[in-house]
Amino acid sequence: METFELVFIPSPGLSHLTATVEAAKLLLTRDGRLSITILTMQLPGDTAVDTYTAKISASSPPRLAFAALPGLPDWTPQSATSFFEFIEGQITNVRQILSNLIEQNSGDRHKIAGIVLDMFCLIFIDVAREFSLPAYCYFTSGAGTLGLFEYLVKLKLEENKELTEFKGSDAELPVPCYSLPIPAKVLPAALVNDGLIADYFCSHLKRVSETNGVVVNTFYEFEPYAVDSMMSGRGPKVYPIGPILDLSSQFNEDDDVKKWLDDQPENSVIFLCFGTKGSFAGAQVREIAVALEGSGCRFLWSLRKPGTKGAAKLVVEYDDFEEVLPEGFVERTKGLGRVIGWAAQAAALAHPAVGGFVSHCGWNSTLESVWFGVPVATFPLHAEQQLNAFYLVREAGLAEAIRLDYRGEEAPEIVGAGEIEGAIRRLMGAEGGPVRRKVEEMGRKGRAALEEGGSSYKAQALFIEDVIRNING
Repeated sequence: METFELVFIPSPGLSHLTATVEAAKLLLTRDGRLSITILTMQLPGDTAVDTYTAKISASSPPRLAFAALPGLPDWTPQSATSFFEFIEGQITNVRQILSNLIEQNSGDRHKIAGIVLDMFCLIFIDVAREFSLPAYCYFTSGAGTLGLFEYLVKLKLEENKELTEFKGSDAELPVPCYSLPIPAKVLPAALVNDGLIADYFCSHLKRVSETNGVVVNTFYEFEPYAVDSMMSGRGPKVYPIGPILDLSSQFNEDDDVKKWLDDQPENSVIFLCFGTKGSFAGAQVREIAVALEGSGCRFLWSLRKPGTKGAAKLVVEYDDFEEVLPEGFVERTKGLGRVIGWAAQAAALAHPAVGGFVSHCGWNSTLESVWFGVPVATFPLHAEQQLNAFYLVREAGLAEAIRLDYRGEEAPEIVGAGEIEGAIRRLMGAEGGPVRRKVEEMGRKGRAALEEGGSSYKAQALFIEDVIRNING
């Protein structure tokens, strides 16, 4: 039997790596002829990647392998573009590993069929061409975001429009992948801010058009308008193969948080969690605390502290929550709520007691909320999260808004307790019933999409067929 291999290259850090691993597992399950090697990168001081790959390697399918790219000892995060420079610094190492893989399989019936590149790693298209290999993009966000990037790149590079004019603007943009005009205030900051970073983003994202296809972490029923728009365009073929989720985080049976949740009524707890990079300054934390106390809702709050500034923008744990919370808050809400550090997010969302989710609207968190049928109150912070919040609230009707355009550290104002409390009350009260039912129905559609005959099941098969056709034709 002829077999074939794909080489995936995710960007540095854990979030895109875990999404890549889950996509790889999905494809390996679909076709026994396929094997996958994932090339991993990690920034200096980040040990999470090695820990994660060691854990996955111990339990992963035999057709999934990892190869760690060497560190770059001379690299230091000096600017917003340093992240891209780190990736570009790996070109020689990627070339060498690909050369080795091709040489190892020369002359047998196992072919290197192409490379699948993270949206931030498209510089390696040039390496693929050196070896006459097809290159694909794995887009870890949604189809709407992919379409927005295509639209903004065209504005900047083909129509010579300065995207900085949209910063803080009240303009609305007719983006083809959305049924409603997109407010400029929800555009990703990296693309509208001053400086080199927008040029870097646009020059990289433009290269999506050079790929042989784009695998997208979404499912048709969740973003039908965007998927139809992308498929009717002139760009590469789009394969919506998701939802791709890492649902491995679980509570231990003796976990105190699990025991507390077990004692709460069904759908009664609002869960607050803001991702691996999500944190707030003290003044905003106190407004959230006042809102929770005022709402009277049961709550589970994953509260983490801003870490040292830098390229990774990592967050750290509090030694004592009382250093940032209002005086007496913990005592007054004892029994009603819990403040914790890092949270097993998927495990919390899966728990029957959790009935609402105050979220930063990262794409993984968005898909998890849908998968578990838990409606969101939107509190975006970075990247494309404002766009995701807009989609959930305005286009899909699957969330309540705290804010759509809040920007974390860049925010010029604090979101007041009254605004937060109002959204929590809407979400958790009778008014939130229609939204809850829509989210639960979308969760069922997400599961059906992955089952045999479902939309994502078919997209996975089509992607594999096209990969084989491209190497044999």
